[in-house]
Amino acid sequence: MPRKPFKTEENIQKLRESAILLSQGTNVAEACRQIGVTDQTYYRWRQEYGRVRIDQAKCLKELDRENARLKKQLAEAELDKAILQEAASGNF
Repeated sequence: MPRKPFKTEENIQKLRESAILLSQGTNVAEACRQIGVTDQTYYRWRQEYGRVRIDQAKCLKELDRENARLKKQLAEAELDKAILQEAASGNF
């Protein structure tokens, strides 16, 4: 059974934990093992969430949802517009 992906807030928290471990002198592989992720996942998270705080991540998630909603509305409006243009031209 595949694992569920971590939430954004959890990713940021794990990055903070790894930063603490790294500042204490552990290497990246050991820090990744202690937080329970692979090296590749750690570097990907660090690139994506490196300087993001949890409240910023929540705001970003809300903006992504709003953007998806607006894109869906635009696609529906464009479809309605195309249907109306075809009906007005008489090409059934």
